[in-house]
Amino acid sequence: MTSHQIRQAFLDFFRSKEHLIVPSAPLVAKNDPTLMFNNSGMAQFKDFFLGNGTPPSRRIADTQKCLRVSGKHNDLEDVGFDTYHHTMFEMLGNWSFGDYFKKEAITWAWELLTEVYQLPKDRLYVSVFEGDSKDGVPFDQEAWDLWKPIVGEDRIILGNKKDNFWEMGDTGPCGPCSEIHIDLRPASEVAEISGKSLVNNDHPQVVEIWNLVFMQFERKADSSLVPLPATHVDTGMGFERLCMAVQNKTSNYDTDVFQNTIQVLETLSGKKYGANSESFADIAMRVIADHIRAVAFAITDGQLPSNNKAGYVIRRILRRAVRYGYSYLGFQEPFFYKLVAVLADQFKDVFNELKSQEEFVTRVILEEEKSFLRTLESGLKRLDVIVNSLKEKGISVIAGDEVFELSDTFGFPVDLTALIAREKGFQIDELGFQDALTEQKNRSRQDAAKEATDWIELREADGVEFLGYDFEETHSQIVKYRKVKTKTGEEYHIVLDRTPFYAEMGGQVGDTGILLLDNGLADGKKTIRIVDTKKENDLFVHISQDKDLDDALQNARIIVAKIDSDRREKIKANHSATHLMLSAMREVLGTHIGQKGSFLNDEVLRFDFSHFAKVTDEELRKIEDRVNEKIREDIALDERRNVPIKQALDQGATATFGEKYGDFVRLIIFDPTYSFELCGGTHIPSTGQIGVFKFISEGSVSAGVRRVEAVTGAKALEIMRQQEEVLNKIKDLLKNPTDLVKAVESLLDERNGLQKRIVSLENEKIQTLKSTLIDNMKKHSTFNLIVEKVDVPNADSLKQLSYELRDQIENLIAVFGTEIGGKPQLSVFIAENIVQETGLNAGKIVKDLAKEIRGGGGGQPFFATAGGSDASGLEAALDKAKGLF
Repeated sequence: MTSHQIRQAFLDFFRSKEHLIVPSAPLVAKNDPTLMFNNSGMAQFKDFFLGNGTPPSRRIADTQKCLRVSGKHNDLEDVGFDTYHHTMFEMLGNWSFGDYFKKEAITWAWELLTEVYQLPKDRLYVSVFEGDSKDGVPFDQEAWDLWKPIVGEDRIILGNKKDNFWEMGDTGPCGPCSEIHIDLRPASEVAEISGKSLVNNDHPQVVEIWNLVFMQFERKADSSLVPLPATHVDTGMGFERLCMAVQNKTSNYDTDVFQNTIQVLETLSGKKYGANSESFADIAMRVIADHIRAVAFAITDGQLPSNNKAGYVIRRILRRAVRYGYSYLGFQEPFFYKLVAVLADQFKDVFNELKSQEEFVTRVILEEEKSFLRTLESGLKRLDVIVNSLKEKGISVIAGDEVFELSDTFGFPVDLTALIAREKGFQIDELGFQDALTEQKNRSRQDAAKEATDWIELREADGVEFLGYDFEETHSQIVKYRKVKTKTGEEYHIVLDRTPFYAEMGGQVGDTGILLLDNGLADGKKTIRIVDTKKENDLFVHISQDKDLDDALQNARIIVAKIDSDRREKIKANHSATHLMLSAMREVLGTHIGQKGSFLNDEVLRFDFSHFAKVTDEELRKIEDRVNEKIREDIALDERRNVPIKQALDQGATATFGEKYGDFVRLIIFDPTYSFELCGGTHIPSTGQIGVFKFISEGSVSAGVRRVEAVTGAKALEIMRQQEEVLNKIKDLLKNPTDLVKAVESLLDERNGLQKRIVSLENEKIQTLKSTLIDNMKKHSTFNLIVEKVDVPNADSLKQLSYELRDQIENLIAVFGTEIGGKPQLSVFIAENIVQETGLNAGKIVKDLAKEIRGGGGGQPFFATAGGSDASGLEAALDKAKGLF
C-alpha cells in the first residue's frame, strides 16, 4: 500500500464505524495560550473534553498535522539521528466524546491493524497502565481484561505513568492509555530475543505505532486530578511509523512519505542515500527531509520565521536543516527552498493549502536561507577557533558567553551550537548561555508575565453564548473567574454565560466596557471596568484590573454586560474597510495577494500580505480610490451565519489559510462580486458608515511580506487636517506662492547653492590658515611641531586641516584648539612613523589635555579629538601641549 492508500484506509475504516471525518486544524495553534503549535491530534478537540463546547459529532476521525519541537513534547534533538522521530508528523486519530469507551477503541484498533493493514499478530505487543499511588489512579484492570483474549497475557506489558498515562501539558485532559507496539526486526533476531523486552527501550525497529488514550481526568494547576464530566477516547497513530510497518521498511525515511524528497536531495548533492545510515550524509538527508515539512506547513498556516516565540522555533528548524546541507551535503548555495515544490505536489490531495501558497512559501524559505548562509560560514569558522583553543587547554565545555556570541552575531540557535559541539566531542555551558542571553532572545516555556490560579466555578453553563453581533449589552450571569498575577499587579479574568463583548481574534482587538452588578453585594460595588476581552479556547474571558472583586463576583446574581459602543463602531469601520481594501489590492496588485496577519482597533488598521515588491505610490492611490469608491456606494452588509463551509467555499468565499474554521461559518459580503469573505469579526451595516479611507504607511515586514497601515472616518479626517495645517504654515512662510512645489524647489536650489558656496569659502579659509600655520611651525631635530588655536567652522575641519598638513610636512605633530558654538574642541595628530618609533599615542595625549577644558575624548594613536565645557581652558591646554614635545 502507498502512503496515500494507508491514510485513506484509516479514514474509510472509521467512516464505516459512523465517525465524522474532519479536516486537520492548522499546524499553528489558535486561541490556545498553552500551545505554540498543535502538538497532538487531540489539541483541536481539547475544549470538547473539558466540556466547554459541543463537538459536531460524538464520533470523529481525522489526520492532524502536528509539530513537537518545544516544551514537554520535544523531539528535535532525535530527528535525523534515529529513523522514527520527527518534528512535523501526521497523527491519525479516532475520537469518542462521551460515546464509546475502551472496549470499542481496543477491538477496532486490533481489527484495523490486523485485518485491514494485515500486520502480523505475532509481531504486536500492547501495554496497559499499572497505576500510580501518588495520583491515586489504580491499575487499568478493564483494559487488561479486554486485551487478554485478543493478544494473550504474554503480549501485554504493564506501563508506568511515564509510558502509559497521557497528558498533553502541565494542565488539561488526561488519562491512562494502552500503547500498541510492533516488532519489525528480521526473523532471525526475533527468534533470538523476544520483542517484549525491547518495548519502550528506544529500539529503532520495535516502535510504538498507536496510543489509545482513555480520557477520564483533568489535571489542575495544583497538579491534582479531577474526573471529567464524561469519559472520552482519544487515539493517536503515528502515520509515518504506520507506513514503515505496512510497507515493511526498517526506517520511516525509507517509505514513500519521505523518499520523493530524499531522491531530490540525492540529485542535488550527488550523494547516495542509504549507504550508511549512521553517516552524516544520511543523517543530513533525514534531517532535511523531515524539516522541510515542518517549515513549509508552518509558513503555510501563518507562522513566518522570526526572532521570537513560535517564529523562532521555525527559524531554528530551518537553520538546522540548512546547516546540515552545508556541512555534509556540500550545499554552498540555497537549496532548501527547492524542496517545497515536491512537497506541495505530494500533499496536494491531503493538505492542499501548501499547493495554493507554493510560490509564497518558496520565496520566504529562499530569503531565510540566503540570510543564514551569509553568516553560516563565518560562524562555523568562529566555532572551529573556539574548539581548537579549548582543545589546547584541555577544556571540553564551550563557555556560555561564546555560545551567546554565536547566537547573537552569527544567528546560531543554542541547540544548533550544542549539536555541532557534540559532533566535535564538546558540551556547552547552557546556564552560562542563559545568563548572557538578552531578555528578547529568551524563549520562555511559560508566560513569565502571568501566573494564573485555577478557575473558581460559580455556576454551571453549557458554554458561552456570544451575542455581540446583535446586541451591545446583555443580561448575564458570571460562570467562573480567576485571579492572575501580572508584572504590574493583579487582574481578574471573568467568564459570563452570555456576552456582547467581542474577544480578540482574527486581528480584531477585544471589546472594552463595563459590567453593572445587581444590588445586595457584600462590599457595595456596582460597576466593574473591563479593559480587554480575550478568547481562551472557546471561552470569552473578560479582563478587569479593578481591585478586590472576589465578594462582588461571588455574590452577583444578574449583571448587565455593556460594551463601549463608540469604540466598537470605530473598530467595525476599520474591520469592514480591511475587507474592502483586500479586494482592491487583489484588483490592483494581483490575485496572489493573501492575508498574512492583521491588527485593527479603534485607531488604525494594519494589514500584512504576501507580495514581493514595494507597493508604489500610484498603486496605493489606485487601491485607496477603489476603497473610497465602494464607501460612497454605501453598499449594505449581507451577513450570513451558519453557512456550511463547503457551500461557502464553493460559492467563492475568501478564507485565510492558517485560520481554524468549523463546519459552519459566517459570511461577510459587500457586493458578492467584490468582497465575499469568511469572517467572525464585527462589521458596519453599510460601507457608507466608514466615511473615508486613507493609507498612512507601507513597508516590508519580512521576506515576501509587506505591511500597510490605514485609517478611516474621523481619524482619517484628523490626519488629513493635520497635514493641511502643516501645508498652510509652509504657504504662509513662503508668502502664499502661486505654485507651492515650484517655490519649495526654488528654495532648495538656492539653499544647495549657498551650501556649496559656504563649503568653497571654508575651504579657502582652511588653505589660508594652512599657510599661516606652516609659517609658524617649530622645527625640531626629529619632528616638526604646530600647536595653535585656530578658527574653523566645525570639528571635522580639525581633521581635514591635520591631514592636509600631513601631506605637506614630514614628521608632523599638530595640536589644535578651537571653539565651536561656544564649546571647546581639541585635536592631536602624530605622524604614523613617529608613533611607531616613539610609542607616542594621540588618544592618551588628548585625554590628558582635555582635563584643562573639563572634558574628555580619545581616538587612534595617530589622531584623536576631545570636547569639553570650559572654553577658558583652551590656552592652558595648548600651553600644556607645547611642554610635552
